[in-house]
Amino acid sequence: MRDRLAALLKDRRFEYIIIALVVLNAIVLGLETYPAVMNAVGPFLIGLDNVILAIFVVELGVRMFVHRTRFFHDPWRIFDLVVVGIALVPASSGFAVLRALRVLRILRLLSVIPSLRAVVTGLVAALPGMGSIVVLMLLVFYVFAVMATKLFGADFPQWFGSLGDSAYSLFQIMTLESWSMGIVRPVMEQFPWAWAFFIPFIMSTTFTVLNLFIGIIVAAMQAEHDEIADDARNQLQSDQEMILSEVKALRVELAEMRKERG
Repeated sequence: MRDRLAALLKDRRFEYIIIALVVLNAIVLGLETYPAVMNAVGPFLIGLDNVILAIFVVELGVRMFVHRTRFFHDPWRIFDLVVVGIALVPASSGFAVLRALRVLRILRLLSVIPSLRAVVTGLVAALPGMGSIVVLMLLVFYVFAVMATKLFGADFPQWFGSLGDSAYSLFQIMTLESWSMGIVRPVMEQFPWAWAFFIPFIMSTTFTVLNLFIGIIVAAMQAEHDEIADDARNQLQSDQEMILSEVKALRVELAEMRKERG
């Protein structure tokens, strides 16, 4: 029984069914946000959502039965358990927010699609390297925010009146969202030299520090891709060696059979 269920879980057709159910569940949850749709087929959508949830619960139960304690050794299984478990929280007033988080079931696509798992694993692997970049960005922001508050705070208190206001305005400038006409040009009307402050800030954050983030993430994802490729090559080599050993054993048996006949 257990072996049959394990084989079922490894079957690609079963994985495709789970992926289809996750996508269908995402569509259902999206349709539930439309009042007109809920007035027309609301009970059907709610029933379909409950059926899909029941299938997910049964699937996780089967996985726990097959893997036993090893179920909790895989972070992706724990992720699935948490995401599905949130949807089982009673819809009382104290847990209304958690019930709204049932849309997180869509994130199960991350665990059932290998390529998405590789992307997430690469992002997680990049987090340690991103820590130093975050510290560097915080230092740059702090220095420029203090300077902006002292230089422009008295004349433009809505943007640079305090350290927090300056940091938020500089963050908007870093994202290049209405930075020129919205902030910098009005400041330059009173301080024509202000470009000498804002341009170095943009160069050191938007074009330098953020690209360091991208570089670390790309490097981590490439390393994850190379590791997956190495595992695939090692598995292929192992399979080839096993086949070769079996072929050699068959040749030895055939040779012995020929000797016996001769």
